[in-house]
Amino acid sequence: MMMDHRQNHIKSLRAGLSVLVYPLQLAVEMPGAVSEWFRESLATRRQLQEENVSLRTQLLMLKARSQKLQALETENIRLRELLDSSFKIGERVLVAELMSVNLDPYKHQVVINKGELDKIYPGQPILDADGIMGQVVHVGPYTSTAVLITDTAHALPVQVNRNGIRTIALGSGTINRLELPYIPNNADIQPGDLLVSSGLGGRFPPGYPVAVVQGVQHDPGRPFAAVIATPSAQLNRSREILLVWPDDTSTLEMKAATQAEEQQLEDDPEVAPEPLAADEEAETP
Repeated sequence: MMMDHRQNHIKSLRAGLSVLVYPLQLAVEMPGAVSEWFRESLATRRQLQEENVSLRTQLLMLKARSQKLQALETENIRLRELLDSSFKIGERVLVAELMSVNLDPYKHQVVINKGELDKIYPGQPILDADGIMGQVVHVGPYTSTAVLITDTAHALPVQVNRNGIRTIALGSGTINRLELPYIPNNADIQPGDLLVSSGLGGRFPPGYPVAVVQGVQHDPGRPFAAVIATPSAQLNRSREILLVWPDDTSTLEMKAATQAEEQQLEDDPEVAPEPLAADEEAETP
């Protein structure tokens, strides 16, 4: 050993033995290394999934709140003194997911994974990241059924964002089309106009995008123009939706506006009817 220590006579032998022993060392260490690799991979994957869900939820809520920016800009120019009371973006919202879609071609309804235990109520508005989708019509303990705005039994009070003209958007039975049958022939409405919820009727909060006008046909033999619009919401694509609770201020404003319109109709019965109290009957299938 002393000679080997000083003169390294068996250095080559030790090198050969180390080469032979190396595979055995790898085999002994392999289970621990593989286990550690799996543990780190699973932890990283779970963390990324949780972060992805959280970011998707934040993005959906932020996009929904940003929907009102265009309506706010127009309202600020047209009625600056009512800016603080006309549009509110602080409503309480809850994210839900679609569980199923009604396959009946004559019913545009969906089932969502929230119910009475989440304080959902009939008539509650639902939105996606692009606009209004519909409203809840039936509530169970854990799930709810909602009707989409394109259902033939649904009606929604809207107004033209450009000039404030109010009317009713009716479901056509086609997933990508709404009808506006009560627009007078001389009304200032044109393709490309954005329709937003007016807040009248007390169901939907004001200022949310509803649809974009696609076509306007004027028939001199009829009192109303034929107007069709395309919904802003992705009715046949959205998976996540928002359930909205209008705040107390918005609710009071909508009720006051509805009462004012009803009083106007009583004072002047010749005025063409606007989407007021009758809307609630039309909105509920």
